[in-house]
Amino acid sequence: MGVKQISKSLKASGNALDSTFYQLKVLSQKDVQDGAYESFYKKIKAVGVDSITVSDLEIFQINIGKLCNQTCSHCHVDAGPDRKEENMSFETLERCLYLIKTYKFKKVDITGGAPEMNAHFKWFVEECTKAGVEVMVRCNLTIIMANKRYHDLPDFFKVNKVHVVSSLPSFSAMRTDAQRGDGVFEDSIAALQKLNAVGYGVEGSGLIIDLVYNPSGAYLPGDQKSMEAEFKRQLKRKFDIVFNNLFAITNLPVSRFLDYLLETNKYLDYMHELVNAFNPSTLDGLMCKNTISISWEGFMYDCDFNQQLDLKFVGKAKHIDDFDFEEILNREIIVNNHCYGCTAGAGSSCGGEIA
Repeated sequence: MGVKQISKSLKASGNALDSTFYQLKVLSQKDVQDGAYESFYKKIKAVGVDSITVSDLEIFQINIGKLCNQTCSHCHVDAGPDRKEENMSFETLERCLYLIKTYKFKKVDITGGAPEMNAHFKWFVEECTKAGVEVMVRCNLTIIMANKRYHDLPDFFKVNKVHVVSSLPSFSAMRTDAQRGDGVFEDSIAALQKLNAVGYGVEGSGLIIDLVYNPSGAYLPGDQKSMEAEFKRQLKRKFDIVFNNLFAITNLPVSRFLDYLLETNKYLDYMHELVNAFNPSTLDGLMCKNTISISWEGFMYDCDFNQQLDLKFVGKAKHIDDFDFEEILNREIIVNNHCYGCTAGAGSSCGGEIA
């Protein structure tokens, strides 16, 4: 039916939070009572961790553009239909491919925006597949239904054995559309049925489709295992849809979700909830310890959230043109108060709970 946008990007609306400098000012408590909550750096120091360091370089996460067919209310990338210019060039993708093959990364995690809207997306996936690298694509599902030129994506994913990861906030149309736009649920269900039809989520097919849940409000996600069981039951019963895993992800106070928290006067309450739920046992499993995140311009970050806050790598190597494996492997991770989102409760990563 097509997606009706529920909001504009921060950039399009001229919101002050389009500035990463301003977001960091808020996160650093410059605009609130000093010391309203303990800084993340002090928090980890209190449990005997002087810094977060890299354990290995296994996952090459690449944001190939902010262009998207949706403008979701929680999007930490501030993606949308208006972000047409911020797409990775063919030359930058070629450089990424060279690094992936040269340094033998185990997995390529392709995200956006809607990464499929990058003109070179299919070429890049095919080249990674030829190189024997596992490819994961973060597909918003509705892109499959958005235009005829994307209708072949399920078959394309199947041929290249792509691991598909897709956001679905609820098995309820009302809750999903409230977060992601009118018509998103209907198109998401249709896309999931198309993916099931080519074997995704079907036992024994080897084709993996995982769903991602994140809360619609200022609270932590529930138990991942219980939610997965309920999602599987409801989607099978209502739509005969199957999938492999459900990942529960905490909303980090970044970009549009930060805007929501400030607009609803829930910022401090949410931050206190994250701080109070801090779990030291999550620190060893943080995604930044084995992942590097590449922006559409080719700059390097510890994670996708640091990327959206423009917190580039520590050290001289900040762009893929200056890639230095040893320096990157031995770097210290940049932390700020948004990191509480990854360490609250059972923890949160691109793969869901971590503790």
